[in-house]
Amino acid sequence: MFLSPVCSRSIPEKDINYHLDNNCSDVSIPSATQKFKSGTSSRSTQPSISSLFTPNSKTTRSDASFSQTPLSSTQRNSRKRSEVEDYRLPEQGHSKRSKQSHSDRLQSAAPLAERLRPSSLDEFVGQPHLTGPGSLLMHLLGSGATGSMIFWGPPGCGKTTLARLLAKRTDAIFKELSATDSGISDVRAVVEEAKGVLALTGRQAVRTILFLDEVHRFNKAQQDIFLPFLEQGHLQLIGATTENPSFKLTGALISRCRVFVLERLTDDDITKIVTQAVERPCPAYPHLTPKILSSIVSLSTGDARTALSLLELVLSSPPDADPDALLASLRQSVSTSYDRTGDSHYDMISALHKSVRGSQPSAALYWLARMLTAGEDPLYVARRMVVCASEDIGLADNHALPLAMATLQACQVIGMPECRINLAHLISYLAEAPKSTRAYQGYNRAEAAAKMDPTVPVPLSLRNAPTKLMKELGYAHGYCYNPDYASVFPVRRWMPLMCVSPTAQAPRYE
Repeated sequence: MFLSPVCSRSIPEKDINYHLDNNCSDVSIPSATQKFKSGTSSRSTQPSISSLFTPNSKTTRSDASFSQTPLSSTQRNSRKRSEVEDYRLPEQGHSKRSKQSHSDRLQSAAPLAERLRPSSLDEFVGQPHLTGPGSLLMHLLGSGATGSMIFWGPPGCGKTTLARLLAKRTDAIFKELSATDSGISDVRAVVEEAKGVLALTGRQAVRTILFLDEVHRFNKAQQDIFLPFLEQGHLQLIGATTENPSFKLTGALISRCRVFVLERLTDDDITKIVTQAVERPCPAYPHLTPKILSSIVSLSTGDARTALSLLELVLSSPPDADPDALLASLRQSVSTSYDRTGDSHYDMISALHKSVRGSQPSAALYWLARMLTAGEDPLYVARRMVVCASEDIGLADNHALPLAMATLQACQVIGMPECRINLAHLISYLAEAPKSTRAYQGYNRAEAAAKMDPTVPVPLSLRNAPTKLMKELGYAHGYCYNPDYASVFPVRRWMPLMCVSPTAQAPRYE
């Protein structure tokens, strides 16, 4: 006797196979002769043991469900698992369809600025000095020797879009990385893939363009990884940065790339981009009035990405929304772009200083307000004005420097927001004060003379003579004490002969 592995019943050895083929039913087991006569026809009408573990068709499952033969708990569990697997089959097919539309779902979830990127250079808006006919970039593109490039420009001016369109025009393999979340290992992987493509394509070499966004985020060691690959031609690099490449990129990398400057988009460019974006999805938006459109253009400040984000906010609002409330929401959603370590930091302090030097108090106060409202450190402005008090006002008004030092101390003690009043007081005074650069230019001339020959000795009459020996050597010989000569000053040589010049000090400008 054998113990059935399914129903745990004792079955004769000669009948165990028949028992299992009949799903452990209680039907009397025929003899060997009967089984021989029935042959295959008997087994063909009964489900096999495999039906316990493999999915059955719906017809088989339906017939089995109406069977009068009672099933053991093991059989019922097996049947339930089989039915569950059968019902999962349509879901697997749906999964395949889902995979096919995966990219479509990602595209629909992308922001409006990403969905509306132009697909060709003809649709690209702005930067006519780069994309216009006869430009250097278009000439290089036509010759097929674009080489590696650095795109330097403010956010939202089209750096990423232009790089993608260039790769599309040249039929190159386009790889995109961001320096914010990538490292040397990612670059090496792209390079190895590019080498493999070059080896496979042979003479008709297919180039690989690596677009590295925010390339200035790579440190000097990371930037050096590109040098051998660019020299050997394995890779073409297009880097995008919002920072000055002269300060953020190594000289070796810049020497292997062409730097193209992208300007901030004009109001006409932003208007064209927004108008085209509205016409694409649907031409009718009653709440997108000319006033709202002009506000979007003004608030974007030449940033196409910001403009399209504001447009998306407008389009998602109800058609009957209050225009004033909508405008207030747009203004609140835009943050001021000011980097205290970037170019705008130095550009604005330069504008402030030059406005003071040009005696333009209104312009100087405007740039001061721009800096302080954006979060600039007031001590930085105060220190710069201390320098301005001596450099530009100088001898024309000796009260300028004490006032600048008092303002610096006030900023240290009081702080923002009250110290903005002290700074406004100082800048207004300096802008309206008379100007003189005699001291500043006089020192510059003296410095140039001192660098001509730094080994020229001090004249003996001007040397110090604290000992008898030094006096015997002629130190301080011929020196006349000026207070002893009330009306006529003695004539003596105050500088080396080579430095004596009537133009040592600049003329007076008042």
